[in-house]
Amino acid sequence: MLDGRFEGKHRKVKHDFAFSGLVRCGHCGCSLVGEIRKGRYVYYHCTAYKGKCPEPYTREEVLEERFGDVLRDLAFDDDVMKWVTEALRQSHRDEKQFREQAVGRLQAEDTKLQDRLDKMYEDKLDGVVSTEFFERKSREWSAEQSSLLSQIEDHQRANESYLGEGVRLLELAQNAYFLYLKQPPREKRKLLNFVVSNSTWKGGELAAALRQPFNMLAVTNSAWKARKAAGVSPDGLSEIWLRR
Repeated sequence: MLDGRFEGKHRKVKHDFAFSGLVRCGHCGCSLVGEIRKGRYVYYHCTAYKGKCPEPYTREEVLEERFGDVLRDLAFDDDVMKWVTEALRQSHRDEKQFREQAVGRLQAEDTKLQDRLDKMYEDKLDGVVSTEFFERKSREWSAEQSSLLSQIEDHQRANESYLGEGVRLLELAQNAYFLYLKQPPREKRKLLNFVVSNSTWKGGELAAALRQPFNMLAVTNSAWKARKAAGVSPDGLSEIWLRR
């Protein structure tokens, strides 16, 4: 039996790499994986599963800085937060009206089906329709009613959560960069997975797409920075948001 101290001393410790599974090689499409060198330095390199790849090893600090640049584009100042929040409220009013109209249509359809069921039941009692026909149509229309009620509940839940979720997304976008700087590797990876997609690394350059709605927020923020540099009022930022 191996001595427990010897076994523990030589047991391989699994390292939690911050960007594992997040980045593909821009040359061949294979994943970039982390590796510890000289006992403390973390480098990422292409797995080269498809054959020899020209992409060199990259220090983790470099990838960390590039992803930080992506998240920095979401860092609003207070003026942008105020205007985008107002746009969200306007959008919520439109969304609420749309869902209330949809619920009204669905409820009218449900009432129509119920009237048909009631009328057909009377026809069955009067012998106008057979029991078999009544049961078949009753099952069919009851199934349609169940589907309508499910859609009504979906609209009602979405209407209740729309504004709250929107505010939370705005707060996350505004603070994403600062959270990213402070978090340990596992939390960095979770944050990036939520905000960023389709990340590739090629020749020392990171290409990453922001997920919705963070891509729209980045566009809004960029528009505000351009207006601010030109000395223009932030009026109209809400229209930029609402158009998208």
